[in-house]
Amino acid sequence: MGSQHAKTAPYYFVPGPSKWPVLAGASLLLTMAGASAWVNGYGWGPAANIIGILATIVVLFKWFGDAFAESESGLYGDRIDLSFRWSMSWFIFSEVMFFAGFFGALFYARSVTMPWLADIDHKVIWPDFTAQWGNTPGGTIDPFTKMGPFPIPTINTALLLASGVTLTISHHALRLGQRGKTAFWLAATILLGAIFMGFQVYEYMHAYSDLNLKLTSGIYGSTFFMLTGFHGFHVTLGAIMLAVVLYRLMKGHFTPENHFGFEGAAWYWHFVDVVWLGLYVVVYWL
Repeated sequence: MGSQHAKTAPYYFVPGPSKWPVLAGASLLLTMAGASAWVNGYGWGPAANIIGILATIVVLFKWFGDAFAESESGLYGDRIDLSFRWSMSWFIFSEVMFFAGFFGALFYARSVTMPWLADIDHKVIWPDFTAQWGNTPGGTIDPFTKMGPFPIPTINTALLLASGVTLTISHHALRLGQRGKTAFWLAATILLGAIFMGFQVYEYMHAYSDLNLKLTSGIYGSTFFMLTGFHGFHVTLGAIMLAVVLYRLMKGHFTPENHFGFEGAAWYWHFVDVVWLGLYVVVYWL
């Protein structure tokens, strides 16, 4: 929330009818229908997918614009602020469960399935199989090299940890009313996130071209790309959220007392940082 008139806001603001939820649902349906047609070889799929994505972006831009206008016009009070905080908290909790599912799949594959497939009962079927993570002797998968922690994953860890520091500095500056300092450190956070994504793209290119590590490289490849890929997607979303917050900050939104738009994006970014630390240890080191 960025309202400068919280004290005069209604007890609880109820928005009027809106066309944006229906349009968002239609644009998302078109996006997914286009994506499904694309992967199944239908010629209309790519165009439908791109149109759906663009329509979704426009709808979100307009929808969030209405929310920003309501906030800045003084319609959001303490009750709305509390509902936003609970909503963001539950959303991040759902993201925790999302990544917990992938970490659970990785744990089950490494600690349960692999030893089970290598026991004496299965030696007749897979005599050359050994319970070594990332090892594929005797299998039908092309040989590949595991991704180690150096140097790119370690550099990316340093980048995300540094971005958490710069974001915290920016938040403290906003609470002190130092808008210029807030914008500078927020822009630095976004830049660090962009550099992180650049390194991850390079890492994927290195994995495919030099290590022969692909999404089809057995359970190791699928869990590696699913975990790191979804995390990269979340970093991208977090950077977009922070960029919107930076834009609003430059437009004069937020006050030292009321700035949940900033805080919600910051919560999400710190969550992304914590998830990466788990990935860095479990995926690259173990």
